Amino acid sequence: MFLLPWWIYVCIIGILVSGYMAFKTSREDKIIDNEFIEQEGQVYLDRIEQERQKKREMIEPQQHLQNDQSVS
Repeated sequence: MFLLPWWIYVCIIGILVSGYMAFKTSREDKIIDNEFIEQEGQVYLDRIEQERQKKREMIEPQQHLQNDQSVS
């Protein structure tokens, strides 16, 4: 079992722990990035909806005027 010096086993354990931590950190960063992207996407969709509401509010009075003129 002890064919190699002890410090080589320590290096191998260090490499494995480092790989695990890199994987774990990568997964956590991906989760955080997805949450941020979802939040920014919701902000964008809210802005689009606000613009649609503004357009509807501007179009509705014009339609009422047109309808009033065509009835007269």
